[in-house]
Amino acid sequence: MPIYEYTCEKCNEHFEKLVRSIQNAETVSCPKCGSTKTVRSLSVFSVGAEQNKGQSSPGGCGRCGGPGPCAMG
Repeated sequence: MPIYEYTCEKCNEHFEKLVRSIQNAETVSCPKCGSTKTVRSLSVFSVGAEQNKGQSSPGGCGRCGGPGPCAMG
């Protein structure tokens, strides 16, 4: 199940929601004001992996401020 980030167009609240199907993604209500006028985008997340000592970790995603493959920094 994808996790989407939403912004409410009515009150500008930012929130996340697990969506079981794309059809359900179209009717997400804002938890603050109840409006269904929301805009969504796929959440940025990271999955950690074990690393050997002495290796540096890869940079984060540019969307969250670090260097990354999406180059949005």
